[in-house]
Amino acid sequence: MGKIQIMDEWLSNKIAAGEVVERPSSVVKELVENAIDAGSTSIEVFLEEAGLTSIQVTDNGSGMDEEDALKSFSRHATSKISNEHDLFRIRTLGFRGEALASIASVSKVVLKTSDGQQSGVEIELDGGHVVSMKPTAFRKGTDITVSQLFFNTPARLKYLKTIQTELGHSIDYMNRLALSNPDIAFKLVHNGGTLLQTNGRGNVQQVIAAIYGVQNAKKMISFSAESQDYKIHGFATLPEVTRASKNYMSIFVNGRYVKHYLLQKAIVDAYHTYLPIERYPIVVMYIEGDPYLTDVNVHPAKLQIRLSKEQELLPLVEDAVRKAIRSAIHVPLAEKKEKPVKVPSEQMNIWKPAPTFNQTKMNEIVEKLNDSIVKEPTVEEFPINEVVSEEPEPTPIIIEEEPVPMPVEEKKEPFPQLEIVGQIHGTYIVAQMEDGFYLIDQHAAQERIKYEYFREKVGDVNPNERQSLLLPLTFHYAADEALILKENLHSLEEVGVFLEDFGQSSFVVREHPTWFPKGFEQEIIEELIEQVLKTKKTDVKKLREEAAIMMSCKKSIKANHYLTKEQMVALLDDLKKADNPFTCPHGRPVMIHFSSYEVEKMFKRVM
Repeated sequence: MGKIQIMDEWLSNKIAAGEVVERPSSVVKELVENAIDAGSTSIEVFLEEAGLTSIQVTDNGSGMDEEDALKSFSRHATSKISNEHDLFRIRTLGFRGEALASIASVSKVVLKTSDGQQSGVEIELDGGHVVSMKPTAFRKGTDITVSQLFFNTPARLKYLKTIQTELGHSIDYMNRLALSNPDIAFKLVHNGGTLLQTNGRGNVQQVIAAIYGVQNAKKMISFSAESQDYKIHGFATLPEVTRASKNYMSIFVNGRYVKHYLLQKAIVDAYHTYLPIERYPIVVMYIEGDPYLTDVNVHPAKLQIRLSKEQELLPLVEDAVRKAIRSAIHVPLAEKKEKPVKVPSEQMNIWKPAPTFNQTKMNEIVEKLNDSIVKEPTVEEFPINEVVSEEPEPTPIIIEEEPVPMPVEEKKEPFPQLEIVGQIHGTYIVAQMEDGFYLIDQHAAQERIKYEYFREKVGDVNPNERQSLLLPLTFHYAADEALILKENLHSLEEVGVFLEDFGQSSFVVREHPTWFPKGFEQEIIEELIEQVLKTKKTDVKKLREEAAIMMSCKKSIKANHYLTKEQMVALLDDLKKADNPFTCPHGRPVMIHFSSYEVEKMFKRVM
């Protein structure tokens, strides 16, 4: 007798469950997506113990008759596709026909459904086996309850995290579904407490406010663009609103939430020089295109897709987001007036040195204080659940309100007309206006000026702007590194690094552009070579950016350097001419504005 046997359906379903049903949030995802595909306008999700005890999803969709209800638990049973051509025209969230069979195989399920044409049907399953099926009075739609998840696969339970973590994953995905379907009223309830509620009126801004908070929503700007094959639109935060994780970027392709590294990278690249290192924006982006251009059948959970004409889409995204940011950047305020948070007095001491006015650190302090504000939800209220990847933090609660007005097109903020007052510790320039005063970081200011100068120079390496070195510079590398450099000699020349092969894995530089910062030539060349060796390939555009940033930092005035008033005036005059005078190339603020009202409040002149 042969060794190869055909698995029975029950065993194959349990194996499939290992791919599809990873944790309670996987069940929530599959059931809610089915409800969306059924044309529902209202979907309610009820969880007990983060879904480990019970997950109930109720919708008002098309429902099923008795025959379809029974078939729905068979593996590869689907109403979404009928032939191979449909695989390339998928417009629904689900299509594989594996979800219900897989879920039922590792839990106990009760399904109630009706198509509205006849009385409903109730089906009970235990570990994938049908226990009972009977008629029941039920309105049009579906109600499915999954209980005792993984009761017959106890090994899976060992790998689940805490209740809070597992709940966080469900909240995360419900947030994404609410953002991708603003015309559906969603409700998420955990242990009797409402965690998310949207009204289904189709207003994306209102959903954003419900999830990320009204104040963050007010600081989001709209963007849109289109090409021959794609249309994109969405909302992105101003550079002053940042997070420590990329999880706050939600990308939807034809209504499907996806994780796509290159699209995320295009968004991050759009914020280049506007955000500090390792900080990321909140972004909600919708991409629409012909389904023929997307392959969604590459991942069991359908979270990853392949895109045709990707090289057309990526620059479209980056350019659209960057234009929106450039049109709306402004001087950050020293304190957020909207939030009733008391900032420690040392943060408001205007005579402290630089770290006191680091906007990123101030934002982190405010975020930590806000995380401690918790109150019990009521029927009229729902919490702001920000997207989390691990242990979710308690978050403040807001009352649902009218749509938040969003700036569609904002003109670039004009540079303030400043009168210089003096300098603090040879580091910060103090200037005033009728609406308060400004602190300008002189190093960051000159970094921005020099960066834009060098960015232009590096982009056009003129053969006539070179100078020969009296003593050539010599560089030695390992054999494998030398091969990489030889393949990228032309790219290095485009940023002003003229390497000559000197044999034995060595290179010499006999000339460099005249505008290279004096005294830093060898250091800059070494760092640019390291960039090429680190990536093992060259993106000339990115290499030019790195070169411009590096040169601007080396050449700029440092802290504890005292300037005359004439030098300060000249510095601000040059800063006015910059494309973006409000952040340095590393994304740090160049200046901080202290309004007259805030100063008076500090001194208790106003309460």
